[in-house]
Amino acid sequence: MRLVKINISFKHINKLAIPALISGVSEPVLSLTDAAIVGKMSVNSVESLAAVGLVTTFLSMLIWVLGQTRSAISSIISQYVGANLLHTIKNLPAQAIFIITGLGVLIVMLTYPFTKPIFKLYNATGLVLDYSVLYYKIRVLGFPFTLFTIAIFGVFRGLQNTFYPMIVAIIGTAVNIILDVILVYGINGFIEPMNIEGAAYASVIAQIIMAIFSAYLLLKKTEITLKFTWPLHKEFKRFILMIVNLFVRTIALNVTLYFASRFATGYGAAYIAAYTIAISLWFLGAFIIDGYAGAGNILSGKLLGAKAYKTLIQLSNKLIKYGILIGLFLGVMGALFYYPLGLIFTKEPEVLEKFYNIFWLVLAMQPICAVAFIFDGIFKGLGKMQYLRNVLLFSTFAIFLPILFILDHYEYKLKAIFIAMAFWMIARGIPLIIKFRKIFIPLSQKT
Repeated sequence: MRLVKINISFKHINKLAIPALISGVSEPVLSLTDAAIVGKMSVNSVESLAAVGLVTTFLSMLIWVLGQTRSAISSIISQYVGANLLHTIKNLPAQAIFIITGLGVLIVMLTYPFTKPIFKLYNATGLVLDYSVLYYKIRVLGFPFTLFTIAIFGVFRGLQNTFYPMIVAIIGTAVNIILDVILVYGINGFIEPMNIEGAAYASVIAQIIMAIFSAYLLLKKTEITLKFTWPLHKEFKRFILMIVNLFVRTIALNVTLYFASRFATGYGAAYIAAYTIAISLWFLGAFIIDGYAGAGNILSGKLLGAKAYKTLIQLSNKLIKYGILIGLFLGVMGALFYYPLGLIFTKEPEVLEKFYNIFWLVLAMQPICAVAFIFDGIFKGLGKMQYLRNVLLFSTFAIFLPILFILDHYEYKLKAIFIAMAFWMIARGIPLIIKFRKIFIPLSQKT
């Protein structure tokens, strides 16, 4: 067997991870920007912030369910890169992108007529419900463009390139922030304030621009085509099986987010507003850590394709250390700016009080989340989607939901949600570490 030398130095990992980190935070930054801008409106800011939180949660569910193509595409392509067989797989990305974008259009058509019933399921009523419907019916129009962009990001990841997705994400985020300020608050004498509608339009325009730039870079900078061709690639079946397992896994993940949002909404508008701020910052931390999870995804697939098992073990050990350090750094930074962070999103005393009561839990979770997310990325790169599915089903239904219902019974309210989430993350991370070492330590000893 030919030995393949694959660079897993700190410098190379960061070369992949930092651009992946920047591109990964684009989606939560879009939502955080909407939340921060909307939360400081002079009219119904609490209800508007709550609506943005509910819609963001629902859209995140849809993106995570269908956006799993990124991991599946990246896994297959990176394995072929590691085996020096990239030329045999050039038509698979176009087939995958066509399918996922088509599903995005279908989701828009299926959910649009039922927007109000959807958000009633989240316990939304009155102005919160009205604003949720208004915001969603505009924001969802960008959904197919988001899926298209995510799929192309997966192709770039498989090609060991996180730089171009970073460029696209920076452009999209900058456009969104500028348009948010202009459209939400207006420009005196030129543009009337559009309030929550303006935030939605800003996000849609940014998503369209990101899709256009993604397609341009893929066509100009790689040999991958976007032309759909027959027959379906031989790996298409494996790709679909990965998607199905990730789909089930993501449904379980979103059961967690659904019950968290539903319980928070049931406690009242101030509680859901505080929850919106806390979960948005949790998502931001998750996507920052996802940069290193992305590096694990990219490199683990390539190392598996090259059958470099010893290097794969070394990579996992390095990423555990990096993940813990990043998690601690995020926790410390959050502690240092504990009170200013809340004021970025709202000045409502009641909302701030409830946010500050639970934000420490979000910070304490960060090192745990980091390790769990990194091994999520490694397992996706290895194509072990079935095991990822089983772990999340267990952690959601055997850990998160029982703890949430028990603590809610004792009226812990928002603390119940975030304590349950902490144990949920522990139950996600530990089994992955054990399984990984059980599979690959014996293999590394044979090579």
